[in-house]
Amino acid sequence: MTAPASMFRTVLGDDFDRLHPELRRRFSVGLAGGEACTGRGVMHRIWHGPAYVKPFLALGATRNILVPRAGRDIPFVIENVPYTDTFGRETVSFVRTFDLPGRPRRFDAQMVLSPKGDRILDYLGTHQHLASELHFAAEPDGSLLIRSGEHRFREGPVDVRVPELLGATAEVRESFDDTTGRFRVRVSVVNRRFGPLFGYEGSFTASYTDARSHGTRPGLRPLREEIRA
Repeated sequence: MTAPASMFRTVLGDDFDRLHPELRRRFSVGLAGGEACTGRGVMHRIWHGPAYVKPFLALGATRNILVPRAGRDIPFVIENVPYTDTFGRETVSFVRTFDLPGRPRRFDAQMVLSPKGDRILDYLGTHQHLASELHFAAEPDGSLLIRSGEHRFREGPVDVRVPELLGATAEVRESFDDTTGRFRVRVSVVNRRFGPLFGYEGSFTASYTDARSHGTRPGLRPLREEIRA
């Protein structure tokens, strides 16, 4: 069965069909397919790099970017909901909520197809001040590899590329375990000079709903949307 033409199928092309069937369904989320996906599971480990990284993580957490606390066996939810943003672009939310001790923490991202259709633009946080290019690849074992490219910072008239010294490369690997019937995800964020900064790994199950009838729940979309690609 051919999956609906989601933005993820568009960037992967024929390689989309090399993904595990469960990953194909999960990354068929979009306006064309009309499905939203909610993942519920456990982050077995959330880790941070050296101590000097923590103030930057805490600052990012004020805008729902990254996670300021480390931990083990943390319940979490990821919401992938397609919608049309204020600029008329198809968008898919990647909103992760971590049930950390004290209070939940969110890591918000909204994905949009680039104007050329060859990559995904990942807008981060409540105000989309940060944007990253994402490059998708299907691995031989049917898993999905996502690597970040250029990062940009936008605030008012400011639109600058984040230098490599300050920026980092994110790598996401997502797979499906047929034995347990669960998705597995592993994320690492690494700075070329300073080394590993942040990451997490865990597993979850997924359920699907009709995005057309359920819509987008209040609070899922960012407070400000960025038009610059």
